[in-house]
Amino acid sequence: MKNSRSGAWISITLGALYFLIPLIATFEFSLRLRRGEYSFDAYRVVLTDPHFQATFTYSAIVALATIIVGAVLIVPTAYWVQLRLPRLRPVMEFVTLLPLVIPPIVLVFGYLRMYNSSSWLPLTGSVGGTNVLLTFGYVTLALPYMYRAVDTGLRAIDVRTLTQAAESLGAGWPTILLRVILPNVRVAVLSGAFLTFAIVIGEFTIASLLSRPAFGPYLQLVGANRAYEPSALAIIAFMITWACMGLIQVIGRGANRYRAAR
Repeated sequence: MKNSRSGAWISITLGALYFLIPLIATFEFSLRLRRGEYSFDAYRVVLTDPHFQATFTYSAIVALATIIVGAVLIVPTAYWVQLRLPRLRPVMEFVTLLPLVIPPIVLVFGYLRMYNSSSWLPLTGSVGGTNVLLTFGYVTLALPYMYRAVDTGLRAIDVRTLTQAAESLGAGWPTILLRVILPNVRVAVLSGAFLTFAIVIGEFTIASLLSRPAFGPYLQLVGANRAYEPSALAIIAFMITWACMGLIQVIGRGANRYRAAR
């Protein structure tokens, strides 16, 4: 028993060191902008850069639009498959895995060929159309993560019983979906939403080839031309990711307390 506990602690310690040592080294390197002393000048340069603010704001807005569109598409679809079409689950799993198999560069070249300025739907002919195309491209990239998060949440509850109980009280399908199903899978939707946010913030290929002022191309540009600022950006991105994970935990605990109170 003691040997098994010691082995578990050794594994945890080695895993933590494997994760923390590169992070600490990156943070230490980001403080060396001033020769011979540590400073946060690299962070100041990055955070006061107008391009950082503009690109991060743009990507955050696109990420929010991606999350909304993805949730509107996936939650009703996953709910209907769970309730009425369980035999289609393998098909849905296969379809939602395709974005992991098809490289983003292939996807964006298909978009450029299908939706260029001379096609039947010239989305790339205007800024608004290109933004819409970028958003739907990100919805496609985030599909495997959002769908599996929502599907896992739906499988953790008794969808059929909840639906029948709501129908017996006279609720229609929109009411059932919005006031019965969605509150019960809120944590799952948020998990998929934060994964989507992380994907959109760091994505480079689609945004670059569509010539959009996104955060991913900005990261690549800074990494190609500067030394210490990319490390600062990496630490900032890490902090944003962990802040999102913390929000998942806080919201999940709040949802559990709300259910227990009810």
